[in-house]
Amino acid sequence: MTWADFWALIATLDGKATQESCRRLAEELSRRPVPDIIGFAERHAEALYRLDQEKFGTLPVVDLTDRDGSPFPQSSDVFLYTRCAVVAAGRTVWESVFFDVDKFAPYTSTEYDGEWLLYVPDQAYELATGKEWDRTTRHCFESYSNRDGWPHLRN
Repeated sequence: MTWADFWALIATLDGKATQESCRRLAEELSRRPVPDIIGFAERHAEALYRLDQEKFGTLPVVDLTDRDGSPFPQSSDVFLYTRCAVVAAGRTVWESVFFDVDKFAPYTSTEYDGEWLLYVPDQAYELATGKEWDRTTRHCFESYSNRDGWPHLRN
């Protein structure tokens, strides 16, 4: 799947990864050949992997504070869901954050939660084949897996 095809499918989310919009995307994707579903999963994992950087992961959650009023850090799960929200926002937003970290910050808000986007490839595969998918992708999308993005974590 090309990046253009991936971003065209992402555009069907209308900027947010809600349960409903992701269900529609999974249904749309399931009508395509299985290699397209696999290609979507690969592009999605790579898009998330590229966002897995310290400059984004160390930003605080914008609408939460600790009891003492200090910034509330993103957990690894929140950081993953935030990266999904950035991808769901579309190509223009995704590309822009690499040049301006301040454009990533609003997606740490509890208003944005891209978790549903994580399940789209698996749901599409199951709809298309009737089987569960034990998928692996070239790029790991889990938080802190991009060693180039987290230089101090390198061994």
